[in-house]
Amino acid sequence: MAQYNELPVYKATYDLLLAIFQFTKDFNREYKYTVGECLKKETIELLTLIYRANSRYDKADVLQMAREQIEVIRLLIRVMKDMKQISLEKFVRINQVVESVSKQLSGWQKSQK
Repeated sequence: MAQYNELPVYKATYDLLLAIFQFTKDFNREYKYTVGECLKKETIELLTLIYRANSRYDKADVLQMAREQIEVIRLLIRVMKDMKQISLEKFVRINQVVESVSKQLSGWQKSQK
């Protein structure tokens, strides 16, 4: 079994977390301590779920939770773009990472069936 921190999906999610820490610094105060903190928390939870899925024999439930988690993250990022807290350029970049994580989780889930 691969170390969880060597998994491409773990690395991509960790990169996503770093990006979220970077761009939430620029949020207006109103959003920084609400949506910004929520984004960080959700992404850290996603990393935890990936770790759990990797260390379990039966991964189905955990992978499903991880898929739901990435959708919550995607939604929050989109709301922040619509609230003009993230530039279109940053939104496109971060969304590519979100999409990459989502596809990897989906592929992992399919490989378990």
